[in-house]
Amino acid sequence: MTVSGTRTAVVVGGGLAGLMAAWALRGFADRIIVVERDRYPEGLAYRPGVPQARHAHLVMDAGHRALEEMMPGIRRQLTDAGAEFVSATRDLRWLSSAGWMADYDPASLSFLCCTRPLLDRVVLDRVRADGSIEFLEGTEVVGLLGSSRAVTGVRIRTRGASDGASGGVGGGGNGVSDGALDGALDGALDDDGVGGGRSAGVRAVEEIRAQLVVDATGRRATTPAWLAELGCPPVPEEQVDAGVAYATRLFHRPPGFDPGWKSAYVQTAAPHIKTLGVLIPIEGDRWIVGLGGMRGAEPEPGEEGYDKLLTELRHPILSEALREAEPATEVRGFRPGPSVRRHYERSPVQGLLVTGDAATSFNPVYGQGITVAAFSARALRRSLVRRGDLGPATVREAQRGIMEASKAPWMMSSSEDVRFPATTGGPSGALIRLQHRALDRVLAAATHDPVVTSAFHEVLAMASPPSALLRPKVLAGILRG
Repeated sequence: MTVSGTRTAVVVGGGLAGLMAAWALRGFADRIIVVERDRYPEGLAYRPGVPQARHAHLVMDAGHRALEEMMPGIRRQLTDAGAEFVSATRDLRWLSSAGWMADYDPASLSFLCCTRPLLDRVVLDRVRADGSIEFLEGTEVVGLLGSSRAVTGVRIRTRGASDGASGGVGGGGNGVSDGALDGALDGALDDDGVGGGRSAGVRAVEEIRAQLVVDATGRRATTPAWLAELGCPPVPEEQVDAGVAYATRLFHRPPGFDPGWKSAYVQTAAPHIKTLGVLIPIEGDRWIVGLGGMRGAEPEPGEEGYDKLLTELRHPILSEALREAEPATEVRGFRPGPSVRRHYERSPVQGLLVTGDAATSFNPVYGQGITVAAFSARALRRSLVRRGDLGPATVREAQRGIMEASKAPWMMSSSEDVRFPATTGGPSGALIRLQHRALDRVLAAATHDPVVTSAFHEVLAMASPPSALLRPKVLAGILRG
């Protein structure tokens, strides 16, 4: 394959982050090529390159608003397909580490709930319908073209049945697992977990020249190794690992069940209570119920381990809801691995932009990843509109915007992870202890003061920055609490 690099953009990875990045590039590249390791399934099926697809996903309030800004009408398409909006106060029962969150009015914030295949399919159909974006499915990227100063394209090869359903490196979904859960979750991993992949044998390696390469390959992105091959210095990174693991099952909602809420969340209470559970409504009149634990409190394998953890949560709200519910699937386990933040903005390489989990991957229990990916695509689009080309200045600005989009979410999730003694990496010191004490005061006030609860939800939903907690009325409520 020979493609001119002039005004050509290659997006490596056709998951949500890659699709949204490709959408953002429209009108600023003559050719936009999405290189996807998998072949997209027909209909609402799970894709091997998204091993977390069988588990709970939600799009924060600010995330689905950003998605709607880029793809007008997408929220209506999702709800028409069965996705549900859950009000952050009317529909959600949330047991924080300090107690049940207070209700407040008006309920302006909501999060979007559906299965990952539904979300992926609606976004994919929208991108495909545009017609300006090309797809190379069943194709993996095996390296970058260029030098230590500039990336000028990618090296690709076609994958076949002999490569395995989910192996290989390069263009994939929004993250991969290590192929097996060690310790307590051995034997409970999804069938679609991704290992190292098998060799593609003698299949020819081809080249695509590009003015811009966008890395959207997910949590196990191999781009740092590819850059090392070009002689680039190591990419600065932060890493924190709370050892989280979780197990998920889908249930049919019991007929006539109406407790006055749609979703429930039983949170951890660090440092001693390391388990959590969440119930989220999804299409098909079903629930997806995820149970998890930080290192040392991981769910035991299979249905027996799932049921055991369900009864050990801090409150029986989930077990009571499921008492008459019929299981719709078997139990699936998953261990996402460490959270990583790679600072590509500090050592930019011309012609390369990194987005989604390949730039910053979070502990999934906080539900931040999809929203940050939407923010990142929006940052790319805004830089393109402002500067009008795919040049180095545009890419540098977009990379800074992508990292800025993940800054506050990373701070919140990593600082919460280090509350657990077995966590490795992450921030430490007097400042983080002060932050913990301050958040404890916020959560305590949020159990009875609607003003504080509303502000905290705004920050959590990424609709407002953490400074929203310093508004006079909010701060007064925190101090009174």
